Amino acid sequence: MPGVSKHWRLDGRLALITGASRGLGEATALEMAELGADLVLVARRDEGLTRIQREIERRAPACRVLTVAADLGTEAGRSMVVEAASGFGKLDILINNVGSNIRKPMTEITLEEYRAVQETNLVSCFEMCRRLLPLLRAGAPSCVVNNASVAGLTHLRTGAAYGMSKAAMIQLTRNLAVEWAPFEIRVNAVAPWYIDTPLARQVLEDDAYLSAVLERTPMGRIGEPAEVARTIAFLCMEAAGYITGQTLAVDGGFTVYGF
Repeated sequence: MPGVSKHWRLDGRLALITGASRGLGEATALEMAELGADLVLVARRDEGLTRIQREIERRAPACRVLTVAADLGTEAGRSMVVEAASGFGKLDILINNVGSNIRKPMTEITLEEYRAVQETNLVSCFEMCRRLLPLLRAGAPSCVVNNASVAGLTHLRTGAAYGMSKAAMIQLTRNLAVEWAPFEIRVNAVAPWYIDTPLARQVLEDDAYLSAVLERTPMGRIGEPAEVARTIAFLCMEAAGYITGQTLAVDGGFTVYGF
């Protein structure tokens, strides 16, 4: 784009995005494509991936897109993604976005449900980082951005299992930032508050709950998916080249709101 420094673009970079077919993953894929990146998009179902691929072709026709339908909550699904990405020989950007939740109090959630949340949210992130490290090293300087949540920073009504998975993801971000700095790999995270996505709308349809959320949000509104996507994209740019080990809350001020 004329007049825009290359430090604020992603031209020629290859990004792998998990959970890419809707919500924050979809918004991030569109943002990265418009900034010049090529994409490997991962989601469980082909239909959603086909839809987002068509939208990318309309908005950013120069973007090369590979889609992989795989469940990252399973070992087989993770292996499929690693095999597909290995065909490129390198990876510049890894965005661990996939996530799920089972909204129950701790006394009601079963061990099987707890494990399902951890497998999708945390184990998938850990395994994608671990197994894609050789490709990230080949693409260095490269970066990882983990999509955590303010639920990993403070109590929310989303349940202990979800909050635990996101808190662990934030700590993984810190550890890998230090461990992988010698490889020229930066590792950061974002921590969104309520964003206008299909998953969030399920609980925000309750007017009383929505009112409580807005009362605790200094900016007085729900966030937009594009606002999180742009933050993720920034962390992947050369402009953010000295930022690593950080978790950036995209929360309208929620996490700093006092009495």
